[in-house]
Amino acid sequence: MMNQRNLIAATIAAFAAGAFGLAPVANAADKPVAKAAVKPAAPAAQAAAKPAVFPPLGPLPAVPVPADNPQTPAKIELGKMLFWDSRLGGDASSPCVVCHEPSKGWGDGGEISRGYPGTQHWRNSQTVLNSAFYNKLFWEGNVTSLEAQAPAAAEGNVAGNGDPALMEMRMRFIPEYVERFKKVFGLEWPRINQAWQAIAAFERTLVSDPKKVPFDRFMSGDKKALSDSALRGLGVYHGKAGCIQCHNGPLAADHKFYSLGVPENEVFKTEPLYQITHRWEHYQKGVTHAGYRGADLDMGLYYQTKNPKDIGKFRTPSLRELKVTAPYMHNGIFYTLDEVVEFYNKGGGDAKWPNKSPLIKPLGLNEQEKKDLVSFLEALSMDQPLLMEAPALPPYQPLKISK
Repeated sequence: MMNQRNLIAATIAAFAAGAFGLAPVANAADKPVAKAAVKPAAPAAQAAAKPAVFPPLGPLPAVPVPADNPQTPAKIELGKMLFWDSRLGGDASSPCVVCHEPSKGWGDGGEISRGYPGTQHWRNSQTVLNSAFYNKLFWEGNVTSLEAQAPAAAEGNVAGNGDPALMEMRMRFIPEYVERFKKVFGLEWPRINQAWQAIAAFERTLVSDPKKVPFDRFMSGDKKALSDSALRGLGVYHGKAGCIQCHNGPLAADHKFYSLGVPENEVFKTEPLYQITHRWEHYQKGVTHAGYRGADLDMGLYYQTKNPKDIGKFRTPSLRELKVTAPYMHNGIFYTLDEVVEFYNKGGGDAKWPNKSPLIKPLGLNEQEKKDLVSFLEALSMDQPLLMEAPALPPYQPLKISK
């Protein structure tokens, strides 16, 4: 008779192979059924009973690299320097790393991102870990590549607030950057678009190491990589909790958009700087006059589509590296995985929330199942966080004036 670990391992292997989806699987040893009691189902019933099958969880594949921005060691090194360089921003105080700190899971550790000095951002700063695998970036999916993500942040009014021409000119007064851009891109002078390409190349190196991720080691054959609790949690993930419906594939994210009823962060009711940004975002994203005047809800995907059916929807985030990327949700409303699991277990937020997904309903998990699910979610993170020392940055030098 299989022991519990082997039974669960066999079950998970079936999940990974895509043999079945959310429908609970009854093992023969669990509930024997007499052959005489089994009647052939009608074709329509068979079709209705067919379980949904989702892309299986598993180790991340090779990082996709666009043909027009190939990876090279020199480009990655330049991109790392620019990621840390505050001169790629408005007042030279807001480099990429300010909102994506290695010691804070490559996010900023706050509920809402810090924002440009004198302003306040309005959403949680998502980690750039494994961002190379997304086909849509930011919470509302408004860009589709890391090359487009970098300028959207560096030039964004409540983020980096940098002027492209000024940032480009700054780089031209840094001799080392002049030489590096010439070596990497063959340019006489640094160009801002190539700066974004270099940053994107660096960000494509910020990925989970499968040798350090318990779940990835488990899927590669190390059956002791997951604790008994995490193994049970993986069963809950695919079965009773239904997490696999949206958090599937190697990234544990389906790249789609859902409305969950996540409560609004209270700061938008009490803090003027947050309210100013919220109202301004409504205005510059082109909502209706009534929507602008009300401005009581982050409309998410609606800002991109202007389809009322998309109000309140946000892109599914990856569940990898959750141990180091709290707080969670688009507005940082939950600080622990226990809170997140409890939110889903209760059926998400207000039932009257705009466009709330029918997938979000009470789960009925008991205390042990909730603990096991959290154990599995933590097993999708590396044993040690990905840390990195800041690079030395080159100084300005005056240009020689030619007559």
